[in-house]
Amino acid sequence: MRRVSLSPQELLENNVVQFLRQPRTIARILAGLFSLIIFASLVTDGYQNLTASSQLRCVLNDNRVACGYAITAGVLAFLQSFLFLAFDAYDNIIISHKVKSVILSLDLTFSIIWSCIWFVGFCYLANQWNRSAHHYLLGSSSARASIAFAFFSIPCWVYLGYRALRGLWAEPPIPYKQSLDEGAVALTTLSSVTTTSIPNSMEYHSPTEGRRASSTEGRRASSTPFPQTPMGNRLTFLNDN
Repeated sequence: MRRVSLSPQELLENNVVQFLRQPRTIARILAGLFSLIIFASLVTDGYQNLTASSQLRCVLNDNRVACGYAITAGVLAFLQSFLFLAFDAYDNIIISHKVKSVILSLDLTFSIIWSCIWFVGFCYLANQWNRSAHHYLLGSSSARASIAFAFFSIPCWVYLGYRALRGLWAEPPIPYKQSLDEGAVALTTLSSVTTTSIPNSMEYHSPTEGRRASSTEGRRASSTPFPQTPMGNRLTFLNDN
């Protein structure tokens, strides 16, 4: 098989590479990766057992709520990041302006929500880690990683909200969007009508063809004999002389 080699210029012009180079795509991927690191670090090393007990305890001040908060938020943020990443990938395929407006509105709403969630989470996790006992030093790396990447997630979601807001501003107003959608439907219907065949009764006849047809009909009319009136019986008068 022949190996296909791409030059650096062709590689940069590839659609996938251009999509991955967009700032919104980079911010969304980073937000998803940070969420993955947060919940993965706490799931693997976020729980320890003491020497006197076999029960697992959260390294964040033995507070199961803090670990549960970070794990749940990390999983949901990870799923949402790559869900909206798929929407961004198929943005050029979506034609309806109403659907685009709905997606941008949801993106803006969730970005604001996640910015607040990670801000509260960062403050809450840092507070619980400061109150943790020294015997939880074994899980210090996972706790610090979750706190650090919770802080790094805040600017990512703020930037995503800013991009969604700019996208909403760039969208045309609602009456204009409706006219655009109706115009697209009208153009599609018009193109389908023009491709249909013209009926035989609507065919165009040139003037010469009309003259030929009229002359032919005139000849036929002239060739037909005029109706003759029947002749009555002739009377013969005889002269008596």
